Amino acid sequence: MYQADIQQTITFLKELLENSTTPQGLQWLNQKMEQINSGNAKTSQFYLAFSAAPRFVGKAPLQLSPQDLSTADAIRPGFNPSHWNAAQAARTLLLLSLPHQDGQAFFRQVETLFDTADMGELVALYAALPLLPHPELFRLRAAEGFRTNMGDVFEAVALDNPYPADYMEEDAWNNMVLKTLFVGKPIFRIYGIEKRRNAKLARILSDYAHERWAAGRPVSPELWRPVGPFIDEVLLADIRKLFDQPDELEQEAAALACAQSDNSAARELLNSHPQLKARVDKGELTWRQIGDKALARE
Repeated sequence: MYQADIQQTITFLKELLENSTTPQGLQWLNQKMEQINSGNAKTSQFYLAFSAAPRFVGKAPLQLSPQDLSTADAIRPGFNPSHWNAAQAARTLLLLSLPHQDGQAFFRQVETLFDTADMGELVALYAALPLLPHPELFRLRAAEGFRTNMGDVFEAVALDNPYPADYMEEDAWNNMVLKTLFVGKPIFRIYGIEKRRNAKLARILSDYAHERWAAGRPVSPELWRPVGPFIDEVLLADIRKLFDQPDELEQEAAALACAQSDNSAARELLNSHPQLKARVDKGELTWRQIGDKALARE
């Protein structure tokens, strides 16, 4: 469905690595990639190289310019390695060096890595999913990543990763969004959150908000981002509650949700808050701004 150009991806990641590792690290990586790509490397040699990558290339964060981010998105819509480090990039390059003409053989090799990987290796594997050949084969594996209790691993598959939005079934997607809220991570880092919003998710999020309210616990204003198009009588009551809160971010979230709704009562509710409506109409109020403010005050 969404196949990234492997050679473009390899060239791009190598260029990023030049500023994040040593010449010796790049030399080691190039030798391993050539060996793996030739088909002459034993399977065990590939696994050993994948494991050893941090020792040779390090774990320095990748340094991305705005142009780099634009290039990444052009290579694969939603690809965003801004939170990657050198070892992740190197491990992804090793994966992309594997012969992949036989999709099932490629899948089995990568699955073996998943089954034996430590946390750092799992982070690299999950983040690389949208770049791999035959990405459709890894749907079940991605769903496993949503269920993990390892925070870094969950982030690798759920945040800044286009794979879930492009491949996951609705129930798996909805569970991922809910868990992102549950573990306190920012919704704005979920790629495709608008594209994949749905009526069932809106109701799930409303139920979750009610649980939080009943327990006297705060509700992230980002929770309402996928809700607006599905506002009905039940959800409208939630939005009214937001407008009545003293928290400005909750009021702003209510305004944006109403602005995204075709429900006449929701539109009337927004009209009754003219200052917020004016900010929405002028583009001065966005979900990203709300997400950034919510994250800053945590």
